[in-house]
Amino acid sequence: MTIPQFVLASASPARRRLLQTVGIEPIVSPSDFDESQIQLNDPNQLVQTLSLRKAETVVPQFESALIMGCDSVLALNGEIHGKPANVDEAIARWKIMQGSFGDLYTGHTLIDLTQNRTVVKCQVTRVYFGKMSDRDIQAYVATGEPLKCAGAFAIEGFGSFFVEKIEGCHSNVIGLSLPLLRHMLAELGYNVVDFWSA
Repeated sequence: MTIPQFVLASASPARRRLLQTVGIEPIVSPSDFDESQIQLNDPNQLVQTLSLRKAETVVPQFESALIMGCDSVLALNGEIHGKPANVDEAIARWKIMQGSFGDLYTGHTLIDLTQNRTVVKCQVTRVYFGKMSDRDIQAYVATGEPLKCAGAFAIEGFGSFFVEKIEGCHSNVIGLSLPLLRHMLAELGYNVVDFWSA
């Protein structure tokens, strides 16, 4: 089986770095999909639908490729949260999150243009946040990091100080579950090692 080009339909530097760390050098083709078009109350359905739409948006740019779309949200007390809109929202979010936990949902889509097949899955990881003072919250939000991330934190950055523990897949919290990706590739008939950069 010919190994197709691996395309990442995401502008996320964290997702790109994750793939590069495990030997996959993706072609980055951000979808710029307007997420506000999709309104769903179930976080599992929401991230899967958004990941599919993002991948589908870049399909016309390629003749034969394996296109990956991803989307993450944090479910907190039954409410779905993506990236905070501004500093005030990030601070308010952290006042709720600190000392509590949330479930990080990431939708994953692989569209294989060579086989005309699509696989869509979701991975969920529970994240426990440490207790924080108002000063901690304001200092963290002032770094700008929370404004770039679903759930208002980055476990691979400053935010790691305030994550007490996780239950489930670690890389999923960064934005892409590597074990799930391996299973999805296998479902399409590929071995992940075939995508490793020489």
